[in-house]
Amino acid sequence: MLNWANRFSICCFLDNQQYAGEHHSYECLLGAGALHRLECNAGEAFSQLKEFHIQHPDWIFGHLGYDLKNELFPLTSSHPDPTGFADMFFFVPELVIQLGRDAMHIGSYGEDHLKIFNEIVTESIEAPVPGISPFEVKQRFSREEYIGIIEQLRQHILRGDCYEINFCQQFYAEQAVISSVRTYQLLSELSPNPFAAFYKVDQRYLLCASPERYLRKEAQQLLSQPIKGTTPRDRNDQQLDEQYKAQLFNSAKDRSENVMVVDLVRNDLAIVCEEGSVKVDELFGIYSFPQVHQMISTVSGQLRSDLHWTDAIKATFPMGSMTGAPKRKVLELIEKYEAVKRGIFSGAVGYVTPDSDFDFNVVIRSILYNAADRYLSWLAGGGITFYSDPEMEYEESLLKAAAIQKVLNGLMPQQP
Repeated sequence: MLNWANRFSICCFLDNQQYAGEHHSYECLLGAGALHRLECNAGEAFSQLKEFHIQHPDWIFGHLGYDLKNELFPLTSSHPDPTGFADMFFFVPELVIQLGRDAMHIGSYGEDHLKIFNEIVTESIEAPVPGISPFEVKQRFSREEYIGIIEQLRQHILRGDCYEINFCQQFYAEQAVISSVRTYQLLSELSPNPFAAFYKVDQRYLLCASPERYLRKEAQQLLSQPIKGTTPRDRNDQQLDEQYKAQLFNSAKDRSENVMVVDLVRNDLAIVCEEGSVKVDELFGIYSFPQVHQMISTVSGQLRSDLHWTDAIKATFPMGSMTGAPKRKVLELIEKYEAVKRGIFSGAVGYVTPDSDFDFNVVIRSILYNAADRYLSWLAGGGITFYSDPEMEYEESLLKAAAIQKVLNGLMPQQP
C-alpha cells in the first residue's frame, strides 16, 4: 500500500502496528491525494485551521509543527530548519482507506474502488526499490558541548527558572539518497509502535515510529497519554525483563517526571474542559514495547460544548512531555540552547473526522527527509531535571540515536 500511496505528492498513512486497545479507532488509516490543502506558518494558523474545517467538514489529515508555539506564546525562532515542513499543513484527501485485519474500506471521489484495490495490489508486487547512496551522519553538538548545556540547564533548575526541561540534539546527513518507503518499513520492523506514520508533503517525508499519543477527541471526551520514564528490555531473560519493569515502576525520578507532566496536562485540559471533568484515568502505567518499557499515564476531560475542537489543540500545544514545566519558560530555554528548529519533530501528525473527532500522535523516534535537498535528520534527547547526570544524559541521547542509525545502516548496500 505504501508504494502505491507514495505515487501521490501528498499522503498520510497511520498505523497502530496491531496494538489492540480501547483507545484506537482504526488499525491503519490512509489519506492520499489532496482535494484541498491548508499550508501556513505561526501567526493566525489556528484560526485558518478552524475556518478550513468549517469550509470542508470532511476527513482532513496533516500535522502541527512545534513552532506553532510562536503563535501560542510571545516567542520567536531564528534557528535554521533544513527539512522545511510548514508549521501547519492539512489536506482533504482524494482517497481515504481504512485497513483492518480482514477488510479494506475505500472511500474516493469518483475513482472506481475495484480499480484502486487492483492498483494497490499490483504496486505492492511490482514496485522497485530506489537506489541508495552511502552518506555520513553528523551530530550537531560535540560530547563536551552537550554535557556543558546539560550543566547550564541544571543551573536554571537550581535557580527556580523551571522544574524539568526536554532537551534534544540533532543528527543529520547531507547528500543523502534513501528509499522513503523502505526506510519506513525497516523502522517499523525494528520498532513497531502504536502511533507510527508515513507522511509525505511534496518532497518532504516524516517516517515515524512514535509510541505516544498527544491528544484524542471522541464525541466531547479528550484523552491525553503522556510518556515519561523509560527502561530497556531484555527479550532473552524474562526474569530480568520483569525486574526492569519493576525498577521503572518504583523509580522515584521517573515518577517525579511523570507526575510533573501529568499535572501540566491536567492544567492545560482544565482550560477547555467542563469544570470537574478532568481526571487521571491511569497513573504510572507500565507498557512494554519491542525495545523498551515505558511509563505512561492517561488524563481525560470533557470538552466544553461552546468550544471548537481547535481550541483543545491551542490549549495543550506543544505537549508537556516534549517541553517541560513551566511551559512558557522552558520553551524559551529550548530555543536558547538547541541549535536547529525542531520543525515537525515534537509536533503532531494525525487526522480529523467529518464529525470533528481527532487523534494526533507525538512526533518522536522519527526520521525527517527532504528528498529535494537530500537532507536527512533526526533528533534525540530526554527530560532534564536537577538530578540528571550530564554524561548519562549524553549517552542516553546516543542510545536513542543509535536505533535510527541501525535502520539507516540496514539501507546501505553491502560492501563486497
